[in-house]
Amino acid sequence: MVSKSKIIGREIELLQLKKVMGLNRNILIEGPVGVGKTFLVQQGLLDLKKKFERIDGDTRYTEQKLTGWFDPPIVLKKGYSKDSFIEGPLVTAMRQGKVLFINELNRMPEAVQNILLPAMDERRITMPKLGELEAKPGFCVIATQNPREFTATHALSEALLDRFEMIQLDYQSREQELLILKQEVSSKLKGNVLERLVDLIRATRNHTQIKRGASIRAALAMAKLLEIGLEFEVAALMALPSRIEPISSEEDLRELILNLISLNEFPHLVEKKKN
Repeated sequence: MVSKSKIIGREIELLQLKKVMGLNRNILIEGPVGVGKTFLVQQGLLDLKKKFERIDGDTRYTEQKLTGWFDPPIVLKKGYSKDSFIEGPLVTAMRQGKVLFINELNRMPEAVQNILLPAMDERRITMPKLGELEAKPGFCVIATQNPREFTATHALSEALLDRFEMIQLDYQSREQELLILKQEVSSKLKGNVLERLVDLIRATRNHTQIKRGASIRAALAMAKLLEIGLEFEVAALMALPSRIEPISSEEDLRELILNLISLNEFPHLVEKKKN
């Protein structure tokens, strides 16, 4: 279910997404963790009243899960027929003319990704023992992915990328992230506290010792911890370690986070990454 929160700082991308969806073209949305890729797709599907099948990518996902499989007990009774076939999300989406929404496509194994090629390109696939399936009008693939340098991702093939239109997302501006925070948390927290949260997570993205910084999701998590009475430093030490990645595995995350909090009191001291 889509949150009732409104889109902030993604109005242009939402419009682009809906226009391309209206053409039934395949769309790939790329951006770091926590920038709202999934929420953007869900909002677009909701606005256009599109029916969809959703898959969440994972390294253990199989080709059989994507297309479907024959149920052995039913096969023994009825043989290899439509009655003994359990549809996967790809087949269901094609047969019913739905959108196939794949969250984190590049976490799927390459062999699974490649099954999408004929469905995306020719709008048809050939199923063993069942023959050819042609997609009904309305079928298309919308996928999200994290940048390829993120852990547990597989680079998409050139052939697969060639079938997608792409929308790239980055972190929102400071003002937009502050608006998101104000929209999502209670009025218990004062404005200067919310600003401090936003400034802290933004500092994690620019520090020379951090490879992957935190998203607004980390600030939201900290806000919830502050609402129940935890100290700022305690909330940061609970919310940030799982949401940032240091350049060195030997880095003391606790020390790094406390250092960031200290530097965040004096923003001009925060080290900037060199381009």
